[in-house]
Amino acid sequence: MKLFHSPTSPYVRKVMACAITRGLEGEFELVPTNPHASPPDLLAHNPLSKVPCLVTSDGRSLYDSPVICEYLDGLGEAPRLFPAPGPARWRALVMQALGDGILDAAVARRMEQGKPQDEGRRAFDARQKAAVHRALAALEADLPASTPDIGALGVACALGYLDFRFANESWRGGHARLDSWFEQARAWPGLARTVPRDPA
Repeated sequence: MKLFHSPTSPYVRKVMACAITRGLEGEFELVPTNPHASPPDLLAHNPLSKVPCLVTSDGRSLYDSPVICEYLDGLGEAPRLFPAPGPARWRALVMQALGDGILDAAVARRMEQGKPQDEGRRAFDARQKAAVHRALAALEADLPASTPDIGALGVACALGYLDFRFANESWRGGHARLDSWFEQARAWPGLARTVPRDPA
């Protein structure tokens, strides 16, 4: 298998965290990729020109991160990150959606930061920032699981991205319970080994 990969992508980080948690990180080759350049190798497998994109051992192309994580969860014998059908599964999936929603809003903000800030862009930024704040409030009221599942990993990757790209807007104020949860979660191997850093 091979994974089209960008080391600062929070969506790639979620896939890598899942792979490490399930003991699968050695099962695929990492292919460094700049999706913004739309390289032909990536486009041949993902017409959206986005990472992560996983090419399975039988040549199937999988994208985006929720799909890849669920595929990885079916490999090997480690405990599953996606709970069996029932209330625990729906809770984990909703947590994953909250984490992905935070990322979608935060990444959109990040992409607009270097552009001229006219009234429309300022309004867009405010809407995305408000979505993140509402999601953080929901998580403060209802924390993710205390052990790794797909929802907890997704939320932790989202919080890590806020620390990475929006350190000057710390999300921790007013979210003491979530901050305490994150301090424990970030020590999980899948998260501790995938902390994002800008290339040297």
